[in-house]
Amino acid sequence: MIPLITTLLLASLLFLSTFPTPSAAAVATAATRKYKTYLKTACADATYPKVCYTSLAPYTSAIKTDDVKLCSAALSVTLQAVRDTSSLVSRLRKREGLGKGDVAVLKDCAEEIQDAVDELKQTAKVVSRLKRGTAAGRELDIANIRTWLSAAITDETTCTDVFDGGDVSAAVKGPIWKSIKKVGRLTSNALALVDKLAY
Repeated sequence: MIPLITTLLLASLLFLSTFPTPSAAAVATAATRKYKTYLKTACADATYPKVCYTSLAPYTSAIKTDDVKLCSAALSVTLQAVRDTSSLVSRLRKREGLGKGDVAVLKDCAEEIQDAVDELKQTAKVVSRLKRGTAAGRELDIANIRTWLSAAITDETTCTDVFDGGDVSAAVKGPIWKSIKKVGRLTSNALALVDKLAY
């Protein structure tokens, strides 16, 4: 005869087994939702929320809910966009039949964009060490990051400032304007996300 306690234990186990345990896929889906919600909330405070979310959504599994990783990803995306703009300017400079205005603008843009690349590279390097420093060091690093990002924005917009008064062809002005607009929005968003680290 089976003891009563054993019978009750078996009945409890049988009862519990009727409830499905969360599968690995379900757990992963819940985590993905959590990461996307975090990103949407963070991007809501960015200068261009939609651009922020769209550009960073592919990296949610790496960012998770980490503010520093979020800023690092934003800087990485921005740096790649600035490098793409630099490549665009280089290709345009090799075109045949450029006017004097085109040549002058492309030369200035090449210099300004390279400055922006250098500033973003320096910024990304400092962001990567934020978690390892002291509170005072972190405050100084964030101040430097803000300065470099602001300088990058200035460099980027300086490239297109000359369009208003310069004799620039549509074949040069159009592509650069579009590329700089994208870069400017990404950089502004990166700066907004970095600003949140200070609080």
